Amino acid sequence: MSPHTTSTPRFPDAVRPDRTDWLELPPQRTSVRIARHALRARLTSWQVPEEVCANAVLLVSELVTNAVLHTLSERILCGVQRMTQARFRLEVHDGDLTGRGIPDRCPGLDDENGRGLLLVREIADSWGITRSTLTGGNAVWASLGRPL
Repeated sequence: MSPHTTSTPRFPDAVRPDRTDWLELPPQRTSVRIARHALRARLTSWQVPEEVCANAVLLVSELVTNAVLHTLSERILCGVQRMTQARFRLEVHDGDLTGRGIPDRCPGLDDENGRGLLLVREIADSWGITRSTLTGGNAVWASLGRPL
């Protein structure tokens, strides 16, 4: 098992390991690339259509980047759960125990940063933020795919 994987966390309703996958990542910028590559590999193995896979990789990149740059975490958990053949859910859990949550940003036209959650809102079928039962920090989730 690589130092970036863990079998400890579980989605609350996951009962089949062939439908879930988790990474435990250090709070470093290189973790964003690792999360993207790992998610693409998992979704490819599940034969997720390329357009949906590309959107998921973009979303996980934004969510892990937010966790790395904007939280005081010692670790980040990144998970994917296959809900149906064509739908899945992404989760990124940080370990920021400050309780401050995720700031709502309104970037200006010339700002180079601050659009990550705007992308999540536009691309995901649904998404949300809650407190993580796994880390005590923030848990940001997004659902993607085609309804059956």
